[in-house]
Amino acid sequence: MFISETKIRVRYSETDQMGYVYYGNYASYYEVARVEMMRELGVSYKEMEERGCMMPIVELKIKFLRPAYYDDLLKVITKVTEMPNTRMSFNYEIYNEVTGKLINTGETILAFVNIAIRKPIKAPEWFLELLKEKI
Repeated sequence: MFISETKIRVRYSETDQMGYVYYGNYASYYEVARVEMMRELGVSYKEMEERGCMMPIVELKIKFLRPAYYDDLLKVITKVTEMPNTRMSFNYEIYNEVTGKLINTGETILAFVNIAIRKPIKAPEWFLELLKEKI
């Protein structure tokens, strides 16, 4: 299992009229954490695209347990539990860093797509080699 941890500070603009983090922002938090996880793996999304592979999201699941508020420090735990084939699953747990309470869980499933022909492909072999060292 490959596990990564990312810290995110809630900005005022990310909250709604009730003072909670607006629900749509959690997808952005997942993206920030996923991008950082990829960097830890040794590759950036930019490099993936330069190598001819993009990874669009094909599925998003979110479960809200507790609210987050302006200026909260969030800890996003990102996990990859299995080797990908044509799709890759990322699981998320978001905690309030101060209280340690779990506030949100989620999952994104991304597909590997050839940029030139816009068709699904298997995960590139070079990418799998990087991931094998972590899982």
